[in-house]
Amino acid sequence: MFSLEELEAAATLVTSQMAPTPQYAWPQLEARLGCKVWVKHENHGPTGAFKVRGGITFIDWLRRTHPDSPGIITATRGNHGQSQARAATAAGLRAVVYVPEGNSVEKNAAMQAFGAELVVHGADFDEAREEAFRVAEAEGLFIVPPFHRELVRGVATYAYELLREQPQIDTLYVPIGCGSGICGCIAARDALGVDTKIVGVVSEHAQTAKLSAEAGRLVETNSAKTFADGMAVRVPVQDALDIYGPGAERIVTVSEATVAEAIRVYYRDIHNLAEGAGAAPLAALMQEAEAMRGREVAVILCGGNIDTDWFLTVMKGGFPQV
Repeated sequence: MFSLEELEAAATLVTSQMAPTPQYAWPQLEARLGCKVWVKHENHGPTGAFKVRGGITFIDWLRRTHPDSPGIITATRGNHGQSQARAATAAGLRAVVYVPEGNSVEKNAAMQAFGAELVVHGADFDEAREEAFRVAEAEGLFIVPPFHRELVRGVATYAYELLREQPQIDTLYVPIGCGSGICGCIAARDALGVDTKIVGVVSEHAQTAKLSAEAGRLVETNSAKTFADGMAVRVPVQDALDIYGPGAERIVTVSEATVAEAIRVYYRDIHNLAEGAGAAPLAALMQEAEAMRGREVAVILCGGNIDTDWFLTVMKGGFPQV
């Protein structure tokens, strides 16, 4: 998907605005799971999530290729919206961001803090996305889709950082929403020429990516009700499927209860906050711990932006009902 030179250029751009995120092999997780576990800490970035990288590269591309654009419009469950608002407003552009009803209160507040003009519409992400696309032309704003080559080139830099330094990693677990994260991991792996197997992770209640990969075609679902909102997608993206379909080793599902337990493990073992999608890779590794025993693996902690009430529910032993 990208040459090594294209990823190196993206990494140079991204790290001009943020430091590379840490990657640690935590002995607490190794003791628990029986394998060496590298955690890529995207929860330590400027917006608390990996999406910030795609905002940097996308807005840079937009300013170069569409210099007369007054701003952008997009839809999100939160982390993508923070990323786009941060980069767009820093470039002097409007940033209109659509979110569905009942979206994370704290993510909404964060997007507004970064300069987003927040609009609430629809019952879920896909309805919000459809409305944003409709409004874009009327408002004269540039639509930022959930999947775009420049978004992927930016988010691929976290996997580039990880695999450049740790090319021996056997298996890497990454969550799938619309697909930029897993496609970035596959692109970085292939550009670096390493043999790391990429395992995608979806919620058992939002399986569109898994069903599509297995069918070899787009398979929409009727709902995507999961508290791991970064994975709450009903409608898959063809361009993403074209990459993760053949490029992923496999795609596994995780339950709400297992994701909640992974959040608790992150907090108790290494005192890091993980939102649902951020904990999903660890949840999948926990399910496959026996098969991974003795290997060297990595999990992407892609975001730590979990609402306080949800976190308290999880730490009391439950999981949020959505």
